[in-house]
Parts: sequence; structure tokens; C-alpha cells
Amino acid sequence: MPLIKYIAIAVGVLLALILALIGVFSVTRDAPVTSVIAEGDSEGPPEVSDPLFAHTIELFTKTHIEAGNKVEILLNGDGSYPRLWKDLASAQQTLTVQLYFCQPGAVADTMAKYLSERARAKVRVLLLLDAFGAGTLKEEWIEDLKATGVEVVKLRPLTWYTLHKAAQRSHVRAIVIDGRVGYTGGFGLADYWLGDGHSEDQWRESNVRFEGPTVSSLQAAFAAAWAEATGELLTGDVFFPHGTFSTEGTVHAGLMHSTPTIGSTPAERFFALSIAGARRTLYITNSYFVPGENFMQLLLHAAKRGVDVRIMTVSGKTDVKSTWYAGRTYYEQLLAGGVRIYEYSPTMMHAKSLVADGIWSYIGSMNFDNRSITFNDESNLLMLDQGIGAQMDSIFLDDLKYSEEIKLETFKQRPLKGRLYEWGAQKLRRVL
Repeated sequence: MPLIKYIAIAVGVLLALILALIGVFSVTRDAPVTSVIAEGDSEGPPEVSDPLFAHTIELFTKTHIEAGNKVEILLNGDGSYPRLWKDLASAQQTLTVQLYFCQPGAVADTMAKYLSERARAKVRVLLLLDAFGAGTLKEEWIEDLKATGVEVVKLRPLTWYTLHKAAQRSHVRAIVIDGRVGYTGGFGLADYWLGDGHSEDQWRESNVRFEGPTVSSLQAAFAAAWAEATGELLTGDVFFPHGTFSTEGTVHAGLMHSTPTIGSTPAERFFALSIAGARRTLYITNSYFVPGENFMQLLLHAAKRGVDVRIMTVSGKTDVKSTWYAGRTYYEQLLAGGVRIYEYSPTMMHAKSLVADGIWSYIGSMNFDNRSITFNDESNLLMLDQGIGAQMDSIFLDDLKYSEEIKLETFKQRPLKGRLYEWGAQKLRRVL
């Protein structure tokens, strides 16, 4: 082999290592916010029921909170997929679908059936898949869709020259039917999302279906990702129907599309403001609860000022043990500070939601960990509404029936083996 080829290979390997090293430094950065203050206000930052709170959220997360939305909370596969299939079948002009986790099975095949039927009916059907999250899908499945007219694109494929951005995944769930009906949440295309969320092989999930002006924001989030992947920026009435939406919705809602930035992120500011704005209750449900030191202190501060702070997270029946162990390293301090923690017993708890004071809430794809807050693209419906808040409170309290409350004294007696796993996972928490 000529010397020039050896040099070229060496340079290529060196470049790949440099890019990988840059990526390692990138993924180990953390969320920087340590406190939320309101200068000159003895009562602290605006509470969630104060009109100033919604204005603050809009400013710091770049999310427009709009009136006139109709919102339905959909629980688990039994409550979500039948509604979704019916909406997909009704599409007349466009179907835009962006998903993270997908794998072969009945759910993926059912999705393919509806997308293909609509494509054959001359509906423009766009399917955008995260290249990592959908990595187990067979090419045959994708090619069969394309053969019917569905446009399928993978977002952010992994290559040697993108190693430094490998951690920046699109964790978004966004489905829009004719620009007028939107879905987001934690769902994907896998058979363990089927069922009622009470059996070991049927995950517990929370999703949301909505109509009204906020659907356009979800469509815009999809359009931005589609442009990144294809170069085609979608606009016009077909994708963004204008004028008055024909719904009877009364919910104030906004679509927070959080994306990576340098420094503080919209996702981080959302969590910080929501915790600081709670005055009575703060119920957080999250599958991957790894708050980090800064958010742990914000939660402890909320409990100290009298807020009933409760965390619902996954049990040992998790799909990612390392994240579960990392999250448990914060339990002792949180429990000692008055935060109550529950682990969902029957199956994998995959829901991502928050409700504060029974009026401010979110459902979406965003986990309470460094990866979601700092690196992933995420889609979340923010809702300011007492009716929705009451539903969210009720759902949380119902989940308690299927959960084990973690008690401080009992937790302190856990085996040494578990403590060692926790110690190791904690060292990697920023990249889990």
C-alpha cells in the first residue's frame, strides 16, 4: 500500500477520534440553572395561576400559549391507538408523522397499513424517523411503504463525520392530520405500547390529542425537522390551514418544541419555572427521572416552602436499568427533604407529564434527565386549564394505587450491590 494511503487512513482515524472526543465533551455538559428569583417580589417567582406565569413561560421557552384548543388525554395503547387509527383513516390532504422509537411488530404494521391506504388515496404522507430510534425497523418495511407512495426519510443518520453530534437525537412524537388534528406524547411503534398499562408486557403511557390553533405549532416543528432531513421546507394552506378552527375548544395550550442550545435550554427553563411556580401541589410523572443536583435542589426548595411534591417514576421493571440506578442516587436527599417518591409496580412506566396546582400541566416526549433537557429534540403540549389539570391530578392519584411509595428508612437499608450499581450509574448520568 502506498505511503500516501497510510497517511490518509491515519488522518481519517485521527479526525474521527477528534470528532468523537468533541462529542464526549458535548454530551457531558449539564443544565446550568440553579435557582429562580423574582427581584423585589417577597412572594417569589410568579405562581402558575398568575397571568404573569404564562407570559414568563412564553418568553423563556419561545412557546405561544393560545386559547381555543380542544384537548383529549389518551392513556396507554388501549386509549390511544384506536383513536389514532381512526384519525389517520380520515386524512384527506396530508399526513405528517415524526417518531423516535420504532420496531417491527403489530403496531408498526398497523401504522403502515393506514399510511399506505392514505397514500394510495392521493393524500401526501410524510414519515420522518430518527435514524437511531428506528434502527431495528427492516428495510423491507420501509420499502413497502415507499412503494405505495409514502415518503419515508431517516433523520440524523449516524456516520463517522457526525459522531460529534451522535447524542443529539430527535425524540419527538408528532402526528398531524390535515393540519388540524395533532398528537404527541411518549408513544412509538412497538407492541409493548399495546394494552392498559397494568400488565407487565403493556407499558403505562400518556399521550394527548388536540385540535385548534396549537396544531400549527406541532406542524411547524415537523416541518423544521423535515427541512433538516430533506432540504424541503413545507408551507402553505395545505399543511397550515389558516382561519378560524372549527372546534369548541377552551383550553389555553402551547406546543413547546425544545431543541439543543449552548447553555440553558427551553426544556430546562420550563422545568425550573414550573417547579418555582407551584404553590400547593407538584406531581411529576417520568420514566427516566435523573434530576441532577440543580433540579434536586429546586424540588427540595419547593417542598420546603410547603408544596406537596410527589414523583412517580419507573420501578425495577424498567427498560434502562442504568438510568433507574442513576435516578435512585437522589432518593435519599429528596425523601429527607419532604419529597414523596413512588415507583410504578405493574410494568414499565413510560409517561412524561407534570401538573402543578391542578391548573398547569404538560404531556409530551420529554424525560426528566440531562439527555432530554440538554441534547434531544422534544415535543410537549403545555396546558393552562383547570379542567385538564383536574384530569391530570386524578390520573396521577390513580397511578398511586399501582405503585410502591419509597420510604426513607427502608430505602437506606437497600443492599450494597444496588448501591454500587447506583454509584457507577451516577458517574455516567449525563450521557444516559
